[in-house]
Amino acid sequence: MGNRGRLHNEKQEIVRQFQVQRWITCLLEFKGRSRTVMTPGFYTELFFLDEAVAFAAGHRPCAECRRDRFNAYRTAWGGTPSAPAMDEELHRARVGRDGGKVTYRAKLESLPDGCFVEIEGVAHLVWEDGLFPWTPSGYAAKRSRPDETVTVLTPLPTVQCFKRGYRPEVNGLF
Repeated sequence: MGNRGRLHNEKQEIVRQFQVQRWITCLLEFKGRSRTVMTPGFYTELFFLDEAVAFAAGHRPCAECRRDRFNAYRTAWGGTPSAPAMDEELHRARVGRDGGKVTYRAKLESLPDGCFVEIEGVAHLVWEDGLFPWTPSGYAAKRSRPDETVTVLTPLPTVQCFKRGYRPEVNGLF
């Protein structure tokens, strides 16, 4: 589950893309806490297939409920940056001045496992020697990795964490 602040109004309508720079991924269950989804006045719950998808959207692990994953991510980031420092850098790498998603181009062969790329309008997970197209019901059948330059959807600071050894959790394939 993820969170970007309060995105909905009292009618449970989404009214913004984000409210804060702290975009985190949380456990679905933690210390017996329970919530009603889209409670008026509280943060909006976002649900992702897995950690790789959440990271492609620009999130990072929560420092409270996912402390071990947060610490591993922070170590891969380099040093011991504060959560707000990481959030500030991630925010610049995921949201452009126009409010749109920041992407960049890279050779597919240079990208580590866990990245998401766009090829012919479809998001694909890069994993080992293949690509797995993302669908609303999960990953589709593996495709071979072509030797080409692609649009990278995962923010650059997270790609760098993957290159330094952080391995995102991926649902259903492995």
